[in-house]
Amino acid sequence: MNKIIDPHLHFFELNLGHYQWLQEANPPFWPDKHKLRQNFHEEALTLNPNTMLAGFVHIEAGFDNVQPWREIAWLESSCSLPFKTVAGIDLTLKEESFKDHINQLSQYSSVAGCRHILDEHAYALLCQENVQHNLAFLAKNHLSFDLQMPLSDKIAVDLLIQILKSLPSLRLIINHAGWPPIASMKTDMQTLQAAWQQWQSNLEALSAFQHCAIKCSGWEMMNRQYQSQWQFDIIAQCIHAFGDERVMLASNFPLVLLKQDYHALWEHYFKLELTQTQITALTYANAAHWYQFNRD
Repeated sequence: MNKIIDPHLHFFELNLGHYQWLQEANPPFWPDKHKLRQNFHEEALTLNPNTMLAGFVHIEAGFDNVQPWREIAWLESSCSLPFKTVAGIDLTLKEESFKDHINQLSQYSSVAGCRHILDEHAYALLCQENVQHNLAFLAKNHLSFDLQMPLSDKIAVDLLIQILKSLPSLRLIINHAGWPPIASMKTDMQTLQAAWQQWQSNLEALSAFQHCAIKCSGWEMMNRQYQSQWQFDIIAQCIHAFGDERVMLASNFPLVLLKQDYHALWEHYFKLELTQTQITALTYANAAHWYQFNRD
């Protein structure tokens, strides 16, 4: 029996939350986004009989960007499996407002960390003094930060490295393998190769920080038709850089459904050429550790 903790998924309750990004008029402008415009709860996490879902980490899904604790309250009132949450947070808030938000979120036992999606705005955001102060406040309050940005962005990663040096107690968890480059019809091979080399270099640089881990997921967001070999190569690169204890495999449910069934992704992960000890670490133990499932 394979026991897993899925460290990156989202649930939707459309009649309660805002979910601005799911609306047709707002980005991302995916032609298949309408498939996500429905309610998703833990009952939809179906697995094969040889796999048991022992818990999960819910990552903020744009339920309410102004009052992120509303999403946490909904989850804590409706979920039955063991779980932790990564709440939405606005890193650009002024110091007092940010502290108020964190204090409010800290009232909920499931909250293990926060996320502000940086992506292409990473450098502009990380440059801001109050953003850096707010990251320090997260660390002070023993909350991790889920980082979503491309590791091929050299200038932003260089700045991030300086921040990590100054905040050795901040647990940083990279989302979606740091958006590794993938070939597309719009990408020439020279540009792709340069981006790939930059991603690899920055992956290695960030792995030097022992308070930094990485999650491998979001494959379908990069390319609906991605190849298994590309996916396995990314996972292998992450393990090579971060080791067996700082890499997690995740689903990104329900977005995974844009490519394949939930159970199919996990069966695919179990086909990786890894030892049983490594598989257990990447699909269960590391998530339990990094998201503090054993914390009182």
